[in-house]
Amino acid sequence: MNFVNNEELRVQKKFLNKGYYIFNIKDKKNLTRIKKSIIKISKEWLKKKYKKKNQNFTLDNTHNEISIKDLNSYRLYVYEKINSYKWFSKAYFSLGKRYLEMICGNELVMQKKCNLSIQLPNDDSSTLPLHSDVWVGDSEYEIVLWLPLVDCYRTKSMFILPTDKNNKFSKKFFKYKSTNKLFTAVKPHLKWLKIDYGQGLLFTQNIMHGNVANSEKGTRWSFNCRFKAIFSPYRDKSIGVFFKPITMKPVTKLGMSYKYPNEK
Repeated sequence: MNFVNNEELRVQKKFLNKGYYIFNIKDKKNLTRIKKSIIKISKEWLKKKYKKKNQNFTLDNTHNEISIKDLNSYRLYVYEKINSYKWFSKAYFSLGKRYLEMICGNELVMQKKCNLSIQLPNDDSSTLPLHSDVWVGDSEYEIVLWLPLVDCYRTKSMFILPTDKNNKFSKKFFKYKSTNKLFTAVKPHLKWLKIDYGQGLLFTQNIMHGNVANSEKGTRWSFNCRFKAIFSPYRDKSIGVFFKPITMKPVTKLGMSYKYPNEK
């Protein structure tokens, strides 16, 4: 028997069939707060680095302000600064909370810091080739909440190999001598996701995914952060080191702290 309601069944079915789910974010307040904070941090960096005030700075036009050689130091500055805000993790979680609970569970751990990707147009330094995170030690039980801060489409977005095709090619994995050859084989079956600002993406990192050089006119900005059920199996990334508990329930706390009577 399944005790979930019709909406949950619909969401879960789509996620299982495709390996991902795109949703509209209802928490506009926290989404706006995150974006405005990123713009503010960016202006701070630009003022320090280039001595520019850049009052009209926009994320889509970042490439007009940042050189490729300075991109990584700029990205790290923004990444460290936004992750240092005490409110940020909770705000980020709130954007996908409803669907994370439907798909992953209501007692969750969250990656300690949210990853940030910035891809300038025609820059291949920030590409992520075809891969599946479980190939390199991530748990099969993790889910990624991917958040665009600009409209993402075609090469400005990311690609995913849907579940059915992923299962087919995974069986032939060792037939391919390199990732490049595997990419060539799966390329016709890849799904290039269109995700606008104001939407979020949840996907299982068990399926193959990645990106290519951004050949669109605007700069891509996106966050990604991993979540998993607290008692689901871990692999190389453990709780307390990579993950932090965020929605532990009272009974779980009681159970974890219980001490059996000792005759001594």
